[in-house]
Amino acid sequence: MQKRKLGRSNLEVSALGLGCMGLSFGYGPATERQPAIALIRTAFDRGVTFFDTAEAYGPFLNEEVVGEAL
Repeated sequence: MQKRKLGRSNLEVSALGLGCMGLSFGYGPATERQPAIALIRTAFDRGVTFFDTAEAYGPFLNEEVVGEAL
């Protein structure tokens, strides 16, 4: 997996990210919690370290699911 520097910091994230909005908001019914966690863990196992989420998608539900998965 290619990496990218995050802003001006020394932090690196995967060049490929996972947008998490659709897990809890925006594209029909929310994904059930366990399948959402499985998806995030599979992405992480394959090298994804950039997960895009926002307070507005829940609120905070997205962050809770990502946090539990990781």
